[in-house]
Amino acid sequence: MARKVTTGSGPLRRAGRALAGGVGRSARAVLRRVRRSTHAGGAGESGLAKLIELHAVNSAGDMLVTVALASTVFFSVPTGQARGRVALYLLVTMAPFALLAPVIGPLLDRLQHGRRAAMAASMTARAVLAWTMAGVISTAGLGLYPAALGVLVSSKAYGVVRSAVVPRLLPGRTTLVKANSRVTFSGLVATALAAPVGGGLHAIGPQWPLYGAFVVFMCGALLSMSLPHTVDSARGEAKAALTAEEEPAREPSAPRLPGRRPGLLGVGPSVLHALQANAGLRALSGFLTMFLAFMLREHPLGGLTPAMSLGVAVTAAGIGNGLGTALGAWLKSRGPEVIIATAVVLALSMATLTAGWFGLVTVAAVVFVAGVSQALAKLSLDALIQRDVPEAVRTSAFARSETALQLSWVVGGGIGIVLPLNGSLGMAVAACLVLLGFAVSVRGLLGAARRGSTARARVA
Repeated sequence: MARKVTTGSGPLRRAGRALAGGVGRSARAVLRRVRRSTHAGGAGESGLAKLIELHAVNSAGDMLVTVALASTVFFSVPTGQARGRVALYLLVTMAPFALLAPVIGPLLDRLQHGRRAAMAASMTARAVLAWTMAGVISTAGLGLYPAALGVLVSSKAYGVVRSAVVPRLLPGRTTLVKANSRVTFSGLVATALAAPVGGGLHAIGPQWPLYGAFVVFMCGALLSMSLPHTVDSARGEAKAALTAEEEPAREPSAPRLPGRRPGLLGVGPSVLHALQANAGLRALSGFLTMFLAFMLREHPLGGLTPAMSLGVAVTAAGIGNGLGTALGAWLKSRGPEVIIATAVVLALSMATLTAGWFGLVTVAAVVFVAGVSQALAKLSLDALIQRDVPEAVRTSAFARSETALQLSWVVGGGIGIVLPLNGSLGMAVAACLVLLGFAVSVRGLLGAARRGSTARARVA
């Protein structure tokens, strides 16, 4: 009998070793493919590859936090209570964020030689806050909201610094739009992979996605410090001098002409109009997120269950974001202003069509088009800021633009929460949000594109 047990355990051990070896080989093969992808096009030599990988880690951690908060604030209670909780979450987190945001930009402007440390600090802060939220997530009390605010502020601080860092790691013959799209696409892939992981962790307990986020963010803090030293160096970067009207080019050693310090509203029309258009698209995104979340929960479409209806909308939004990001990587022969104007027109047309023919197909289409439009417009806005805004205030420009876009999302989401759950009415309101952005921006964008710029952005 002992001989049989001994004999039987040998094959089991060999099978276990073979399985572990196979999993290890598969993981190493996937890792090699990922690294080949992130290092392609000179990104490995310039250091952009490490930023791409860092952004993937950042997005995965944020997704785990989102899963934990959504499961507590939205899905765990009836629709009426969920609307109140979501509204409270938006109010408690975004009102202080709006007050803090003007401080973030000028503070980060002083960190031109410490941006790796700033990104590492953002990751570490979110790791600590995720661990803190894990202790109170089950009750969803008010103590959850200050920590959620801290995660939001830290995430935006990372985003601002990351956007300002991209030009420092730009490979030769790679455009700003293409580099931004590669970074953004890595985040989308990581988000898609982290979402089911977060769902699995939540099945164990509501705090486990936050424990997972803690581990991810700590890895991100270490990865931040591995970025190239050029991230912390301003050597070789031109200092543009732009006001409401562009100043003539001058040597760096020449004295600055009298006038106010350049800022977001003093960099020419392109950035301002691009921000206005993006605000309309971001308001549309917030509105669709909140309105359809409650609408499809109460009135599912196409004979589907509420979960399946929401799944169709979420899938369409994810595919749209991914396609928009991919388009930004290879779109040729058009400037950022034209890309943004086209995105706004497409979103406005699709929202208007959905208002007239509200159904499962049109809802999926408007969410898809909104995803494509928002991704393309945001990539182009980043390229315009990186192109036109002086280095000395570029981080402030990113901070202010991110704040404006975040608040636009909240305004759109707030309207979606309070609006009656009527599909045609909701899509008409969505079209009005985009129409407002269209009215204040498209003419100026096209005019700026015709006039050109002293520092023309490379889109191809």
